[in-house]
Amino acid sequence: MSDSNDAYADNDLREVKQLGMWASIASLSYIFWIVGGMELVERIAYYGVKASAGLYAKAPVSEGGLGISLSDYGIIIAIWAFMQTFIPVFTGGISDRVGYKETIFASTIIKIAGYLVMAFFPSFYGFLFGAILLAGGTGIFKPGIQGTLVLSTGRQNTSMAWGIFYQVVNIGGFLGPLVAVHMRQLSWDNVFYACAAIISLNFLFLLAYKEPGKEERMERNRKIKAGEIHQEALWRDALHELKKPIVIYYMLVFAGFWFLFNSLFDVLPIHISEWVDTSVIVTSLFGPDGTSNGFFQFWLGLDNTGTKVMPEGMLNLNAGMIMTTCFLVAALTAKYRITTAMLAGCLLSILAFVLIGATNAAWMIVLAIAMFSFGEMMISPKKNEFMGNIAPEGKKAMYLGFVMLPQGIGWTLEGYFGPKLYEMYASKEVFSRELLAERGMSAADISAIPQGEAFTTLVAYTGESAQALTTLLYNTHDIGMAWYIIAAIGSISAIGIYLYGKWLFKLQQR
Repeated sequence: MSDSNDAYADNDLREVKQLGMWASIASLSYIFWIVGGMELVERIAYYGVKASAGLYAKAPVSEGGLGISLSDYGIIIAIWAFMQTFIPVFTGGISDRVGYKETIFASTIIKIAGYLVMAFFPSFYGFLFGAILLAGGTGIFKPGIQGTLVLSTGRQNTSMAWGIFYQVVNIGGFLGPLVAVHMRQLSWDNVFYACAAIISLNFLFLLAYKEPGKEERMERNRKIKAGEIHQEALWRDALHELKKPIVIYYMLVFAGFWFLFNSLFDVLPIHISEWVDTSVIVTSLFGPDGTSNGFFQFWLGLDNTGTKVMPEGMLNLNAGMIMTTCFLVAALTAKYRITTAMLAGCLLSILAFVLIGATNAAWMIVLAIAMFSFGEMMISPKKNEFMGNIAPEGKKAMYLGFVMLPQGIGWTLEGYFGPKLYEMYASKEVFSRELLAERGMSAADISAIPQGEAFTTLVAYTGESAQALTTLLYNTHDIGMAWYIIAAIGSISAIGIYLYGKWLFKLQQR
């Protein structure tokens, strides 16, 4: 690794002592809570679609879904990921120059359009174009929000600020899938209409929003126009920062974690819907008849009969834990070096994926999601804190856009290969078609089965129960292999984080 001092001379590598928990919370300004509210609303709408996207894609057309293969779904996710994560690399600089309020306003309009396109055009290309709009809007939205957060906080309360912000974000991440669970049981297009209505609430927050540091930014822009100070072209300025070793190495070592992270949201809901008997959880909590209580049905993400947990409801444990405990984890990790906390979080997340691969027992999947959630709380808020801290003055939003680069690499690769891995090692649809052939159904009849309906056809053809056939298919295939491969990719990232942390420590000592 390079020892060149001038490559990071204007980056602030100091580890600053943090205020105590309550002192940090008391020091946060009103604008911090305004942008937290905007992020909350945006995440409710975003995760309403994101948590259900895989289920919508594989659901047969007869049930209102797209009825496409997981490979085709992977193409959509990969393009979505690429757009959403690479746009902020350049829009971050635009936010710094044009203004945060203006870019947040524009992004909200674009995102509303994305949800409405998904509702009006229920097809592969309709969903793809809607996802591109949603990705573009999100990519423009993020730098302005996060740049505001950096400018409205100080180095002494940054750990708690990012921890609370991440906690607020996950309130949105918790509520969004619950909205989707109950809307999609009415019809799939209701999910998209609801999300378009929810994101519109951000126009109200913008009325109360006042951009911090606006006067300084406008004065700087005036001097640039007057020729008093020189400013490079935006793309050249971003490229100059990206070439710094501290940014390049960061981008490479964290890409593996984001492959891991996004598999949880893109693939695990499909895995749960196909292989995990979630009625066991309802029976444990409420008895064999389940529950008809509307309160529990909504907040636990149960189906309308109250007898099983929907996949989004299972995954919602992740957001629920972060929503309620992230500030405690933030207080704990504030005592350690940032890279140390991120390494520990990555290792815990890897163990969670190994557990998912080892068993399909419902309560063990709950444990795995809980383990992953603690790992995520140790690593994800820290990435923003780290980049916000080391960013040169006047380039805070640009550097927070760079945070998306490793996520872009990891999520784009996972978006394409994650569903493919699942289809190769764990797809119930594929296994059902193979078993139908073994049981004597003709190849012509099998190929005529609509996408997404192979297992229901298998149940009808064999006369065996769905539960018995699920057990048979699970026991006769190495379904865990997909999750072990994903965990191995995360392990490479963990080694990289360890080496990166040692290198940074040497720089800080200088």
